[in-house]
Amino acid sequence: METTFPRLLKQHASERPNDPALREKEYGIWQTWSWQRAQDEVRWMAAGLAALGFSAGQNLAIVGDNRPYLYLSFLAVQSLRGVPVPMYQDAVASEMAFVLQDAEVHFVFAENQEQVDKMLELRESVPGLAHIIYDDPRGLRNYTQPGLISVQELMALGQQHDAQHPQLVAESAAAVQPGDVAVILYTSGTTGRPKGVCQTHASFIGAAQGGVMTDGLTKDDNILSYLPPAWVGDFLFSMAQWMVAGFTINCPESAETVSIDMREIGPSYYFAPPRVFEGMLTSVSIRMEDAARFKQWLHHKAMDVARRVGSDILDGKPVGLGDRLKYALGNILVYGPLKNAMGLSRIRVAYTAGAAIGPDLFRFFRSIGVNLKQLYGQTETCAYVCIQKNGQVKLNSVGQAAPGIELKIADNGEVLVKGVSVLKEYYKRPDATAEVMDAEGYFHTGDAGVLDHEGHLRIIDRAKDVGKLNQGAMFAPNYIENKLKFFPQIKEAVCFGHGRDQVCAFINIDFDAVGNWAERRGLAYAGYVDLAGKPDVLQMMAESIAQVNADLAAEEGMQATQIARFLVLHKELDPDDDELTRTRKVRRGFVADKYAVLVDALYAGRTEQFIETLVKFEDGRTGKVSATLKILDAKTFPPVKVAA
Repeated sequence: METTFPRLLKQHASERPNDPALREKEYGIWQTWSWQRAQDEVRWMAAGLAALGFSAGQNLAIVGDNRPYLYLSFLAVQSLRGVPVPMYQDAVASEMAFVLQDAEVHFVFAENQEQVDKMLELRESVPGLAHIIYDDPRGLRNYTQPGLISVQELMALGQQHDAQHPQLVAESAAAVQPGDVAVILYTSGTTGRPKGVCQTHASFIGAAQGGVMTDGLTKDDNILSYLPPAWVGDFLFSMAQWMVAGFTINCPESAETVSIDMREIGPSYYFAPPRVFEGMLTSVSIRMEDAARFKQWLHHKAMDVARRVGSDILDGKPVGLGDRLKYALGNILVYGPLKNAMGLSRIRVAYTAGAAIGPDLFRFFRSIGVNLKQLYGQTETCAYVCIQKNGQVKLNSVGQAAPGIELKIADNGEVLVKGVSVLKEYYKRPDATAEVMDAEGYFHTGDAGVLDHEGHLRIIDRAKDVGKLNQGAMFAPNYIENKLKFFPQIKEAVCFGHGRDQVCAFINIDFDAVGNWAERRGLAYAGYVDLAGKPDVLQMMAESIAQVNADLAAEEGMQATQIARFLVLHKELDPDDDELTRTRKVRRGFVADKYAVLVDALYAGRTEQFIETLVKFEDGRTGKVSATLKILDAKTFPPVKVAA
């Protein structure tokens, strides 16, 4: 049944007014908003905005961490038939300026002093920025700039306005149509300026209903809302599915306390991009390396059992009694404590999306009993194209077409999508909309993939990134990079090979994991540059790459794409240096141009290369980092014949 977010809020408040809708941990105590309180405060916020002059059709920017009033502000804006425009909270002011200007924003909801300062700075370049509403008053007592108002003052103003115009918000909310734009989400801009993706109430609610139906989500579920609110994944899980299923969303105290808050809440439903699961596995690996020998032995033995039968037990497949008993013992001694340490003890279903996840990483979580599945989609499809159903999880696929979605593969291998979740348009960009929507109504995802005989989709890479080696072999850099990033000591990787005779790679070490490894071996280092260039570290990277090459040698169509040469970069790839997007995707073309001297050195057969790189610091200053990087040959393997 078609509906809207304001109507869903009204329905929950009417049917179960005292049930918990939101929680926030503040000063060490969990505070709870009931559905009735949520509806009341949304009405007051909306009335307050109306009193300030906000009206239907206007856009309101939202920037901050996950907070109850941030999510309620989405609903307040929608209740006035306005459109919320979330921005990444770690974006620098110049990045925000583009969004504010492009979306013609006059009103901003800013979480705290940090974000308010950015907005006040931006008033010089965005003169229309008239009203700034803030949530956390700490540090803002002496701010007297015009148009600055706290959310509490906004609601007090709203209560007065609501008393004078008691039907305004209710009538406006009732007038919202399913086809109205519910949110504008700006893309991460891997290939140029970000574009505003206009998604309707119908598209996000349709996507949410498909996920809720597939996994049987109910009002009794709990999730932790900790991902950037500007990311499509958070809007799907923390807004759309929250409104459809009516479960409770929990906002952590801070980014630093997420793991502690996870253990306290014990969410039943969890969503994270692969990098979060990679971080969990890295922390486990570090702890195990520091553990006593007996614990290491026990962990090793238990994980052998888990790898062999854990996924089959999770999927309800037949497993011998002996292995079941071993797995049950492993669950008591190893898997259970592991899940508890990661806050995953009560997980009924978990999803990962946003990037491809390495099969080995995926297998690890499923083998210890975490029902981790993949969701595939883009900002333009509400993060909803394919979904893995219970008992039908394949490690190398992202699942079958989700309810309400049609899939097909174009002649060039590109994945095409039609259905409930596809964008309405790009904001003020009919030209860009026409580029991705064809005459039949299919959205062109830009991803290259294949469908198997059961309709499971396997994503190979971005269609624009898939290339060919000179001898004709297909080169899928992201596929190889994800294999490298499974190793806890490798944080990032960038592979090159299109139009070349062989594949070469840049590697970023994980400073925490490798630093811990070095300290246990008594290996002294003076910082990232020094550690990354240590011969022992280079040897460890070489061994990891050799394992990836052994895997590629056994994969049909991938044997020729083994990594021939590599180097370890002297600095971490960083969004502030424009090398990664804010969602931590590599800007491949930018990296290739910026480090062209290193790419040339890899392919020229050199054994070392000096480089000096300009970097930006968090406080806005710039500086230079220089090093002479060693270039090494990797161990490669003859192709393994694949059975027919």
